[in-house]
Amino acid sequence: MSEILAPAGSKNSALAAINAGADAIYLGLDKFSARSAAENFDEKNLSDTVKYAHAFGVKVYVALNTVVKDDEVNAFLSSAVRAWNFGADALILQDIFLGKFLKEKRSEIKLHLSTQAGVCNVYGARLAKECGFDRVILARETKLSDIAEICKIIETEVFVQGALCTCFSGQCYMSSFAGGNSGNRGKCKQPCRKLYSVDREGFDSPAYRLSLSDLCVGEDIREYIKAGVTSFKIEGRMRRPEYVAAAVGYYKSLLCGGNSGFSELKRTYNRGNYTKGLAFGQDKNFISSAVQGHIGEFVGVIGVENGRYVCRTNATFKSGDGFKILRGGKEVGGGAFGGAVRGGFIISTRDRLKNGDKVFITTDAALNSRLLSRERKIPLTVKAEFFAGKPAVVEVNRLRFTTEVPLEAALSRPLSKEDIIRNLKKTDAYPFEVDCYVETDGVFVASSVLNAFRRKIYADYYVYVTKNANLVLDENLTVPQFNPCGNGMTAVIAHSFDGLNADIGVLKPGDYSKRIQTGDFRGEKFLYVPPYLTGEELEIIRALSKDFDGIYCDSYFGLKLAEDLGKKFFAGTGFNITNRVSLLNCKADYVCLSKELTAAEANLLSSENSFYLSEGNIKVMDLIYCPFERKCLSCDRRAEYTLTDDGGRKFPLRRYCVSECRFEVFNCADLSPVQTKSGRLKDFSVKPVGQYTKGHSVTGIY
Repeated sequence: MSEILAPAGSKNSALAAINAGADAIYLGLDKFSARSAAENFDEKNLSDTVKYAHAFGVKVYVALNTVVKDDEVNAFLSSAVRAWNFGADALILQDIFLGKFLKEKRSEIKLHLSTQAGVCNVYGARLAKECGFDRVILARETKLSDIAEICKIIETEVFVQGALCTCFSGQCYMSSFAGGNSGNRGKCKQPCRKLYSVDREGFDSPAYRLSLSDLCVGEDIREYIKAGVTSFKIEGRMRRPEYVAAAVGYYKSLLCGGNSGFSELKRTYNRGNYTKGLAFGQDKNFISSAVQGHIGEFVGVIGVENGRYVCRTNATFKSGDGFKILRGGKEVGGGAFGGAVRGGFIISTRDRLKNGDKVFITTDAALNSRLLSRERKIPLTVKAEFFAGKPAVVEVNRLRFTTEVPLEAALSRPLSKEDIIRNLKKTDAYPFEVDCYVETDGVFVASSVLNAFRRKIYADYYVYVTKNANLVLDENLTVPQFNPCGNGMTAVIAHSFDGLNADIGVLKPGDYSKRIQTGDFRGEKFLYVPPYLTGEELEIIRALSKDFDGIYCDSYFGLKLAEDLGKKFFAGTGFNITNRVSLLNCKADYVCLSKELTAAEANLLSSENSFYLSEGNIKVMDLIYCPFERKCLSCDRRAEYTLTDDGGRKFPLRRYCVSECRFEVFNCADLSPVQTKSGRLKDFSVKPVGQYTKGHSVTGIY
């Protein structure tokens, strides 16, 4: 059965989702949530929300989806088990190896692998299943054909609505290195939503070059159903409750065969007039370069009349409504409802508007009120027997309740059926809707006694329907001991092995469709495998790998791919190894620790096969799309560009090709040489201009 999964960044959003008809919600705790800026949930709110959701048969998934540093492992594991003990239906984790450890120690817990793990092909799905995960939340970039194959291996969840990350899932370090706020730690400041220019004709003026439109799969959700997807996820733990309600309502309508609620959805939040997403191919709306925020729904155009700005429209608006004004696709102002006129309304604004400017509604006060007024009720069939000389009997959905003492016959005015029905229809604070049937021969019951009996019935019934079905588990898990040791090896990522003198060379092609020359390099030869590959592209890598000793990859799927190829495996920086549990459970020949660790933190995890990014370029984004809007006919097909932000910082933008062009963004500053006990990984994906020359064997320059 298809599941509509809604975001709950706060208790109010959880209520909005449940009342709108969500089948499941996902939420974060105060710690270890990838949306740390959301309101999130303490233990009391978590307990209350789980009970309320379960009363309606709605599942609750708790997100513990950040990377976890070594000194946090005990607290993380305790939080995970406590969330389960509070009744969570599943836990969402980013760290696949920490999840493997948790599953081995507490097998009862159900685990969902976060989209941050970047599962995009069958190899990632196989590893997730092997590590004990019950479901994978697929990378947003995953192709429809690959989704169908993954669904044959493990239960899947896909995003159908909401914000899109510009970087491939789990591989974004832009916020971390450019501003000190790690996205993998839930602190992302969204630098991708800022203005950038690129040194290419037509893209050299500042615009939102990396800001993607909101995803809205809409009616194509049926293609996901055909592929075998179980759960359809709405992104938005940072968004308002009315957006959550509108999104749930729209997708519930689609699953029921209707198509209502799209206007409501656009009015509550809409960035870029929506894209179908990369599962269906990059469309013309994929990048929202002109407008970064909520664009709303188009309602009319401006006419300047007698010094007033009049929006001509057949729609009706009221005080409290807000609007955004666009000219040539770009935002030029905003305004509020300033009064009705024949054939439209007046826009109240301080901005200077022009005839023909387009008006979009971004705040519809009446709609928001209506969305949040929806109530979901639990139907109760209540059958009551009130007979003299016998205890009162009330059955609630066949659950039986009785008074402790027999009822007395009335001496004067007996309780009528209507009296009893009227009393039992009062549900106090509980979300019940009562259908009541009463039989009585005329008894006397004091109002206070009848009220107390009713309150106890409904309180006990609520406890019954919200009872925690999870086995309560011991929160204390023993973390393995770890003794750091030194490693004097050097590995270099480069475009050529010419002149390279290192223990391990990682060859990074610009075009994977061409034959690669490995030369006479004497160290171990590894092929750099991109973090995102489709099923078809895996065959390209399979063919190229024959000339190498192993493969290097930043994505989990590389581990199973190497196993299938019979090759050595180098787990790259994108594995985000930040703790001993993950390091010990990652069965790779070589492992690079997370580049977000400090040198001191890395030293505590140094091992005989560990590496640490110690010099060179710092990749901060993988773009699985064309930032030049797929204008292939006019493309200059350069290998490198420069992305410049509004502060003048310059970020190298590198093109590479597998079956199609993709891009990497590197930090505006290179990494100064760093010494740790781990082996040294040097990344020279982008040649440092003027600093190195070919032949410097120590640096591995190409």
